Amino acid sequence: MQLRYQFRVYPTPGQRISAARVFGCRRVVWNDALALIKPVKAANKLLGNPSHRIAQGPYLRVPKNADLARTLVTVAKKTEERAFLSDAPVGVLQQTLRDLDAAWKAHEDSKSGKRKGPKVQPPRFKSKRDNRQSARFTRSDRWSVTEDGRLRLPKIGDVRVKWTRDLPSDPTSVTLVKDRSGRYFASFVVDTDPAADLFPPVEGEQGIDLGLTRFAVLSDGTHIASPKYLRRAEKKLKKRQRELSRKAKGSNSRDKARIKVARAHASVADARRNFHHQWSHKLTSENQAVYTETLNVRGLARTRLAKSIHDAGWAQFVTMLEYKAARRGRTFAKIDGAFPSSQICSACGHRDGPKPLNVRTWTCAEPTCQTVHDRDWNAGRNVLYEGRRTLAAA
Repeated sequence: MQLRYQFRVYPTPGQRISAARVFGCRRVVWNDALALIKPVKAANKLLGNPSHRIAQGPYLRVPKNADLARTLVTVAKKTEERAFLSDAPVGVLQQTLRDLDAAWKAHEDSKSGKRKGPKVQPPRFKSKRDNRQSARFTRSDRWSVTEDGRLRLPKIGDVRVKWTRDLPSDPTSVTLVKDRSGRYFASFVVDTDPAADLFPPVEGEQGIDLGLTRFAVLSDGTHIASPKYLRRAEKKLKKRQRELSRKAKGSNSRDKARIKVARAHASVADARRNFHHQWSHKLTSENQAVYTETLNVRGLARTRLAKSIHDAGWAQFVTMLEYKAARRGRTFAKIDGAFPSSQICSACGHRDGPKPLNVRTWTCAEPTCQTVHDRDWNAGRNVLYEGRRTLAAA
């Protein structure tokens, strides 16, 4: 199993300049390769269209990575226009071409249906004004970790790293990332033994009903309060945004104000991510099986509740639950989104019909039951029962 470990790094001012050069070289190679490939693919698309008026003929050959590397890296370095490519390691530039090839494959698989999920757009040209910059160093670049714990990156130097945990094995690659708030991170990819990550079996099970007023209600009656990080930070975010809008476009002061806005948003995202990590860890550690609903987050984000939906971050939380459960040998299942978890009495199974959102408690209409339900807790119990039934039928 491949895992990614990310650590904060603190390059010196000189190292930041060197890193910017590496990012720039990577961007140039990406754009040069895309400029060669895109017209060929566009022409092949027309050739494959029978209704088009141009004469049909054999498809044009799409340049391979080896040819692109020879033309855009090896030969280009010897020219005056692209001599600056020597400021970046060769492995980073070659990896850029592999990343572009993977981006094209993801787009084409998405169009043909081989790749599930949302449609993937074709690769686009990169701009030096992009807020996020990255460069991947492979083993061919001979990067290393020094004895004093610094990360030695070719063409950049020994960068100070804030190690928060040990790596389980030797990394296969490291990616230097600069986010939109100006922070730098080192992201390591490591191979781990799946058997080493398994947790001992436990007996607990949980059904989870996600919400907005309360982030989640579990089938055992536990409530997880909604932290609402975005709502709590709105006043500060609005102030930073007003400061940004008053700065002249293209000025240094506007760039500084933009970074302040990005840092404020990054603080909110970091707090939300930490909250999701803590609860996903707790739920997958203490329960052998976890069940949740299939949520149409994309559709809900188009309603008047969009800000609250994004603030809750349900999709990120469910993704964490899924991969942590798989890693620890737990059972995770998502029930059908059409399952009426809020309409069924969890005590007798009677279906009481739909209810408006302002109804938070209700009494079962079955004369022999008459159980009083908390709406969310009842839904969590129904999610648990449906999850068990789904797994038994599988």
